[in-house]
Amino acid sequence: METSIPTQKNNLAEVTLFFLRLGFTAFGGPAAYIAMMRREVVERRQWISDERFLDLLSIINLIPGPNATELAIYLGYLRAGWLGLIVGGVCFIGPAMLITLALAWAYATYGTLPEVSWLFYGIKPVVIAIIAQAVLGLSRTIMKGAPQIVLTLLVLVLYLVGINVLLLLFGGALLFGIVRGVERWLKSKSEAAGALLPFSFGSLRVMWHKVAALSLSLGAVSAAVPFSMLILFVTFLKIGAVLYGSGYVLLAFLRADFVLHLHWLTDRQLLDAVAIGQFTPGPLFSTATFIGYLVGGWAGALLATLAIFLPSFVFVALVHPLATALRRSPWTSALLDGVNVAAMALMAGVFLQLGQNALSDVLTWTIALAALAVLLRFKIDAVWLILAGAAIGVVRFWLLQ
Repeated sequence: METSIPTQKNNLAEVTLFFLRLGFTAFGGPAAYIAMMRREVVERRQWISDERFLDLLSIINLIPGPNATELAIYLGYLRAGWLGLIVGGVCFIGPAMLITLALAWAYATYGTLPEVSWLFYGIKPVVIAIIAQAVLGLSRTIMKGAPQIVLTLLVLVLYLVGINVLLLLFGGALLFGIVRGVERWLKSKSEAAGALLPFSFGSLRVMWHKVAALSLSLGAVSAAVPFSMLILFVTFLKIGAVLYGSGYVLLAFLRADFVLHLHWLTDRQLLDAVAIGQFTPGPLFSTATFIGYLVGGWAGALLATLAIFLPSFVFVALVHPLATALRRSPWTSALLDGVNVAAMALMAGVFLQLGQNALSDVLTWTIALAALAVLLRFKIDAVWLILAGAAIGVVRFWLLQ
């Protein structure tokens, strides 16, 4: 039976053990994690009903952050109260953080060896294929008409020319919300909704030119910034507080901040960080642990992890009493649609940029295309493709000796 906020010790222990096990075994991305949670909490353990589970999914889609992690936090809260909120999230995040931290140490220690470089030589094309498959899957869901297509192309072009990622996400949400509001107003007046769309998107272009003029300096490549723990914390806190959409949108933020603005990472190191995030179980946001270790050692890894996940705990705690109102608001729904469109465009932009680094010869192109074909044809866990790519890299290394 579903209960509102049970606080019994046995429920807290149940939350602890369940999310620890899930944290160590959850491979395949957010959709896979959410499916595993549903099978356990709805079908096997019967913590909540299927209808309630779907309500939770709708609610977490309205707030920034990693959806699967926020779902774990929310389920922990519903099952065991405020302690369950903290314990559920920490137990789901913890295994990924520890495994990523160990791999970050190994990478920093042995990453320059030929064997390790060839390992990532085979993994990077698979990461590109995984991103491509995510973009294709999202496009089938999101691209429902001309407004979505126009906004996607607009955000993609502006991202590629260097406009700030935050402006693109929030600007895309606002402009799409305005267009949807105009459509609703036209329908209420019994006028043709499509009559104003060309004017609306003409206005969009003018508004985006103004936004670009004001924000170009924010998105431009700048001089290197000296390393600081405070800057590291604030940067990851900002990312965790404003990021909507799939975990792959994280790449756009990481590249804009750590590669282009701070100059603390190279594109190659960013791809390696994403590969490690794919290889390990749990949330892709554990990539922050890897990056934190590369730039700031053990303390940097722990600080980066805390910063990027902290907003998720706060948002879940705040959104619970507002959940019904947020879910029913047509304006909030339109804004969320706009964020999703902009997020997909950002993912496509990152795919194009990182692909230039990862696809360097015939073999890497072959690996990427083969991995994409497998992902599109079969429901296979992405970790197996990561392992296959790593094996190909190692085999090629040994053949060249």
